[in-house]
Amino acid sequence: MNHSVPTRRELLGVSVLAASALAAPAFVRAASAASEKNQTKWNLSGDYFENCNCGCPCVISAAAPLTSRPTEGDCHAAFFYHINQGAYGDVKLDGLNAVVCVSSQGPMAKGNWTSAAYLDERADEKQTEALGAIFGGTVGGPMAAFAPLIGKSLVKKVPIAFKVDGRVRSAEIPGVLSMSVRPLQSAVGDDELWVSSLQGFNPTKVALAVGRDNSTFADYGLKWDNSGRNGFYAPINWSN
Repeated sequence: MNHSVPTRRELLGVSVLAASALAAPAFVRAASAASEKNQTKWNLSGDYFENCNCGCPCVISAAAPLTSRPTEGDCHAAFFYHINQGAYGDVKLDGLNAVVCVSSQGPMAKGNWTSAAYLDERADEKQTEALGAIFGGTVGGPMAAFAPLIGKSLVKKVPIAFKVDGRVRSAEIPGVLSMSVRPLQSAVGDDELWVSSLQGFNPTKVALAVGRDNSTFADYGLKWDNSGRNGFYAPINWSN
């Protein structure tokens, strides 16, 4: 099993990498919009979940998006993506996974994030390039808004297990992370708590969730345990 760092061509589009569950500030959106002409057309649909170290739920603030101070003072978050169906030009992306882990000090809008991207080891060279471009935000779509906020970017190809079991979402990268979220308990029976217009990955609806026990990450000198901390999950349908 080869876990080596991708080649320079495979890293195309990953040199600046970002993610956030929040809608981006206007100045960030404007910076990304100008570069969308002449890009390879792509689309994908699938599932996403995240788990960060904020209290449940995070992002509920009167401040502008990304400008409020995280509940713990800084933010350590992992974002997980499974593509059910997708294409980058004529390159099929069906069944592939990607993970982006970010760490920021203070309000996220200040930038200088550290970002670690993990791309599915099953992807061939063209698929790796496509995943890097999409989740690196260099070809439009939701991720493009956050690229200017990254100070340090890292990337690996690894085995990624992504699982949806009823209302539980989980993912694992051997030796790096194991994270899982379940829905927050509703006051009305066993219903999930869905909210709209909360974040940019799915502006229509997102479920409020919480990290299950042993939701941990450790790599590149970063280490955290987000058990019992904030989570979200939702279907995604992205394109540029």
